Amino acid sequence: MRDLPIAARIYVTVVILSGLAIVGVCVVKIDPGHVPTVLALAALVVLARAVGSPLRHSAPINISVGMPVGLASIILLGPLGAPLVNAAVALAPGPGKWFARLFNGAMGSIHSLVGGLVYVGVGGQLLDGGVDVGWSTVLLPALAASLVDEIVNGLLLVAVVALTEKVSPLAVWFGTLAESAFPMFVYSIFGLMLAVVWSYAGPIAAVLVLAPLVVARWVFAEFAARQEAYEATMRSLIKSVETKDLYTRGHSERVSRASVLIGRRAGMREDRVSSLRYAGMLHDVGKLGVPTSVLQKAGRLTEEEFEAIQQHTVRGREITKDLEFLGEAIEGIHLHHERIDGRGYPLGLKGTEIPEFARIIAVADAFDSMTTTRSYRGARSIDDAVVELRACKGSQFDPVMVEALVEALDAEGWDASDTLPAVLPVPFESVPSFASDDDDPTAADRLGLPTAAPNDVSELVDDAALGHTTEDAT
Repeated sequence: MRDLPIAARIYVTVVILSGLAIVGVCVVKIDPGHVPTVLALAALVVLARAVGSPLRHSAPINISVGMPVGLASIILLGPLGAPLVNAAVALAPGPGKWFARLFNGAMGSIHSLVGGLVYVGVGGQLLDGGVDVGWSTVLLPALAASLVDEIVNGLLLVAVVALTEKVSPLAVWFGTLAESAFPMFVYSIFGLMLAVVWSYAGPIAAVLVLAPLVVARWVFAEFAARQEAYEATMRSLIKSVETKDLYTRGHSERVSRASVLIGRRAGMREDRVSSLRYAGMLHDVGKLGVPTSVLQKAGRLTEEEFEAIQQHTVRGREITKDLEFLGEAIEGIHLHHERIDGRGYPLGLKGTEIPEFARIIAVADAFDSMTTTRSYRGARSIDDAVVELRACKGSQFDPVMVEALVEALDAEGWDASDTLPAVLPVPFESVPSFASDDDDPTAADRLGLPTAAPNDVSELVDDAALGHTTEDAT
């Protein structure tokens, strides 16, 4: 728990204490006749939780048959029994830390208490086999309870994710939960069927009603497996590039991380942030199509070699265009070397003609290039990198994206483990090629290379033209 930000720790503690208080009151006041049902349903919740399926890869959200059981407990037991059933998720086995399990149990008790109060508050009657299952006595109250139960559960979850990841609650809600809210609501309504059958047939209802839900759970598991396959595909591509160009080792992950910081600070929806993360990780995948001799060449490039380097963005699009899950990330990969002033490549786009993803990756790419160690210099400090980025606003980089990164760095910091004092350059023969430094706005003077696509071929061989403008280099 010490790993959590202080605000998240306080929130988790308050939720856990609230949940324990609710459980304590329910234990004292529950009808003794409901205890066998509580125990049976709680056992189902624990079992369901143990085999839950992730809703999204790397997201702390699970779909399991425990959701319908939770609604059934509200209809069968009301606000005094349902919290005890749903708090049982804390007892489910799993790799999670103790406080995470307690938090999950506390959330279960809180949202089921609110759902139970809504159910009885709008006229719902607890099912005991003798109640007429009508619109006013069960059906409409169950729908209202399910809706409120899901909303409260979602708000509790959004808060902990937002505080832990330091992102906007709205971004978490609309990016992570909103798209699945209706399917989850429909899924939980199976709890109404379970409650009705349980009231007449007893625990055998679990077999009759939950069996189809196991199939639904399998569908969610397949979705999660597909997400894992996407991640494996990206890792394989990145590993291939790193094998060919050692400079990119770790670079892709850092560019991805910086891109996500910029996207979130700029107010991007969380689902687009996920695509942006992919774009950052794969932005240099086109180097697989560049000859290794060019990638690893030290010193000045010939005209043909320069053209080969420029082609890595086009190659990147060709490699990724059939990966449908990447979405708009593909154009981010293709156009991340475009410049706001139109002197970038491959298309020479200007300003907002350049896709948002590409403008973001350009800033993240340059930032990581400047703040990592090279063979001819140490890593520049974060402050120095920020100065250079701001100096190139409006020419090389989108000013909005530069400031978004600066704000994110101020708010969340950056792992500066590779940031070392600058060192004197070593002899020119040992410096990296343009292939490794075309995204670093400070490299032109030191390497004698342009920081953008040349306006004509003469710039490649004319010493007076290399690094000739203050907007391109310091």
